Amino acid sequence: MLVLTRKMKEAIQIGDDIEIIVLSIQGDQVKLGINAPKHVEIHRKEVYLAIQAENSAASFASKTSLERLNEQLKHLKGGKQA
Repeated sequence: MLVLTRKMKEAIQIGDDIEIIVLSIQGDQVKLGINAPKHVEIHRKEVYLAIQAENSAASFASKTSLERLNEQLKHLKGGKQA
């Protein structure tokens, strides 16, 4: 992990197109401004983790749905041949 110290209005540059600026410091809270291209998704860590969990759950649900559909199709195919 890279650790940097910044003061108010100082910035950190990531690559050519992402800039993080310290906007304010109040007690134990730091307000950051982030300039990045629109295609770059930026989330608070807890939101990012929640999105990942939801995506994982949706993926599992889709797999289950496909397995059920596959079983139904097998049953229908077997029924037509009988």
